[in-house]
Amino acid sequence: MGPARWFFERAYRRGRTPWDTGITPPEVVEEVSAMEPGRALDLGCGTGTNAIWLAQRGWTVVGLDFSTLAIESARRKADWTSGVEFVEGDVTRLRELEVRGPFGLVLDIGCFHSVPTRRRDAYVREVSAVTEPGAPMMIYAFGGRFRWPGSTRTREPEIRRRFGRAFGLERVVRGSDPAGSAWFFLRRR
Repeated sequence: MGPARWFFERAYRRGRTPWDTGITPPEVVEEVSAMEPGRALDLGCGTGTNAIWLAQRGWTVVGLDFSTLAIESARRKADWTSGVEFVEGDVTRLRELEVRGPFGLVLDIGCFHSVPTRRRDAYVREVSAVTEPGAPMMIYAFGGRFRWPGSTRTREPEIRRRFGRAFGLERVVRGSDPAGSAWFFLRRR
């Protein structure tokens, strides 16, 4: 188990997960409210808050996280919710995990910036392969100081460079808490 996975498992075990607010971000609510439900992929889904929220609004959702404890919690929370499935595994290996598209929406709230730099191109390849043309992808990432093991800064030039072949970057909404954070709104070409 690598340091990032160890960090997250330990945090979930101890209940010290400040990123797991249990509330779907208003940016997601606003973006999704104008969309027809379809299939969605929630990368780094944690305990399933956003995947469950989407399923309750008619979406068919696959939530993926590498934390065993987070996925176990997500499955318990979703016990009475239809249309949502949780998969434990590496977001850079969707094919191996048999996560099949096409998806009409992709969410990544705090996952990409935790993917090791050397695996980020694999992440983009895998996500591109399962996202249907025209589908939006929302990424929330830190661009400031490192927050935990494995986390690296994610800024607009990197998003443009890594995703540019398969996705167009439509807009960036800068955050302030934490400083350097941002929402990246992309669309599959």
